[in-house]
Amino acid sequence: MDRPNRRWTFLTHHARVLIAIARDPRTRLRDVAASCEITERAVQAVVTDLEQGGYLRRERVGRRNRYTLSLDRPSHHPVEAGLCVHALVELAVGHVDRHQADTQVCQ
Repeated sequence: MDRPNRRWTFLTHHARVLIAIARDPRTRLRDVAASCEITERAVQAVVTDLEQGGYLRRERVGRRNRYTLSLDRPSHHPVEAGLCVHALVELAVGHVDRHQADTQVCQ
């Protein structure tokens, strides 16, 4: 059955948000929401999940947040257990600046 109006994607909201933050660690959540085509509230929940999972840290700088990524962590899902999050982000972004990521090697 052909469903041309049905949208689907290979990446989850969590992956898209992490990639958007990797592209600009000083980005605003409203800008992440717009680029990921999800609500700002959904982005806030995803950032909280990623922070609790140890994939990123928030630091308040003036009136904005600055994010530091921890890309040495393995993927959260058992099917992707052998994949390093760094590899996914680097594939999407092209490179990851050492100043915005803690490490670049999965353990």
